[in-house]
Order: sequence, then structure tokens, then C-alpha cells
Amino acid sequence: MADANLSAAFRSVHAAPHPMASPGYGKRSAPEQLPRTNHDFPHLPPREAAIAAALDRLPDGADISVKTLAKHLPYGQCALRTALNRLQAAGHLRRGSEHVRGSGSARWVTRTWFSRTARDNDWWATFTRGDVPEAEPDRPRHPTRSRAFILLAALGRTAPALSLSYADCVALEPKLTEWFTRGATEPDIIRALTAGLPAPVHSPAALVRSRLTAKLPAEPVPRPVIRVLECGRCGTPGRPEALPGGTCGPCRGEPGPLRAAAPLSPGAVRAHASAARAAAESPPKRTHA
Repeated sequence: MADANLSAAFRSVHAAPHPMASPGYGKRSAPEQLPRTNHDFPHLPPREAAIAAALDRLPDGADISVKTLAKHLPYGQCALRTALNRLQAAGHLRRGSEHVRGSGSARWVTRTWFSRTARDNDWWATFTRGDVPEAEPDRPRHPTRSRAFILLAALGRTAPALSLSYADCVALEPKLTEWFTRGATEPDIIRALTAGLPAPVHSPAALVRSRLTAKLPAEPVPRPVIRVLECGRCGTPGRPEALPGGTCGPCRGEPGPLRAAAPLSPGAVRAHASAARAAAESPPKRTHA
């Protein structure tokens, strides 16, 4: 049953290109994850495992809102919302917002961080503070092709004149990997490699190599990041230790803090003051035994 659900999810994801979110939004992969295998989510129920595997294979920046996922996965919005909350409780997902100091903008950006490797609450707290988690030990895996190799191998679909051989892709892979290291996205790279091609292209590999070298983006300047996590159910922001499993106390059924009484209006204050003065000025009533 689990394999059937996984297969259905994968068919849905790959049937059509998954839409990307607006620039700066969408899925964000957590750092220092273990290598991908064919058995990364055995601890999850079949539906959640299928959805987690589908999310894991989406690129950063993909739109993973419930509404969009429902159009590309064989599950309804209600089922997806429940599944995402369970992935959050299992340590694979956190929602929140992020601001980069020194970016010249006061804007906070909504984030959804996904981790193939399940993380505990302490790890997410460390990540929220901006500290780089320690690298985790690698584990045996089957060799897989990198993002750089896959993009190069598929380049001919976008620009047939730039169709590359297997040997070309292997040779150019390190140069393209550096682009990803410097923060370039797949659309950025495709535009840089395919815009304004000469006709004819005599040597696709030489042209791609030249453009990868000449147009290499500058190294990004590290900037401190401020992150705030939010409750995955009600969206209330809070400190990581107040959101175990990504859920706040009231949403877990715990009593919330007492709320302060609403301030009185000026008219109500004057009415109370008048009543107090009248009580003070009135002579006390005598009672007879």
C-alpha cells in the first residue's frame, strides 16, 4: 500500500512541471541532511511518507501551499493539511518567517522549511537562531546524479542547439555546481546559457563552458539571518521551545496565558470617577438597631 501511494504521488508530481512560488517564497531545504535513499520515511504512515517523498523531490522555491499541492498530488486539501501537520510533528517540516539583516529591506518573508532527515525540537531551535548545525555522518547510498548534471543533460530540451553528450555533462558538472553554490537558481542558469545563441552553434560544450565561466555570479556575501517559527495550526509566532512539534500550547490543548482586561474607554473612566466622587461626598446612612 505504501509503495502504491508513493508511486501515485510521484506520477502526479512529474506529470506536469510543479509551479514555483513567488521569488523568495516556497519550499526551503534545511541544511545538513542525510543523502537521499529509496527508504527515507519508513517511520511515517503511507500517506505521509508519500507526501514527504514528493516534497523532498521538489526544488527549493516550489509552491508547497496546500491549495497547490492538492492540484498535483492525489489528495484533497483537508488530507494534505493534516499530513503536513503530521510531518511537522515528526520533525520534517517547520513554518515561520525570516529576515536577512543588511539586505536593505525591512520585509519578513514567510518560509516553509523541509528536512528529509527528521529533526528534534533542539535542532530546530538551533536552526532558528541561525547557528549552523554540525554535519551528520554520511551513510552508504547508491550513486545519484547531481542537480548540475541533470540540468546539463536536459539542456537540449530547452535549446536543441545545446544538446550535450554524457561526457560533456560529466566535464561541465563541477563548473555548474559552483553556480548553485553561489545561489543561482535553475531558471537563472538556463537563461544565462540559452539567451542570444549564435546560429549555428558549432560546439555546444565549448559554448556552455565559456558562458559558465564568463557569467559566473559573484560569491554571495554572508548575512546574518533572523528566523521566527510559527504554530503550524494557528500561525501564532513563538520561541522554538514554546512550539514543540511546531505547535503552540493552546493548539495542543494546554491552557493559554491569562489575557489582560481590555482598557476602559475615556467615557467609562469618567463615569467611574464620577461615581467614586459621588460616593465619597454622600453622607453615610445611619442605621437604627
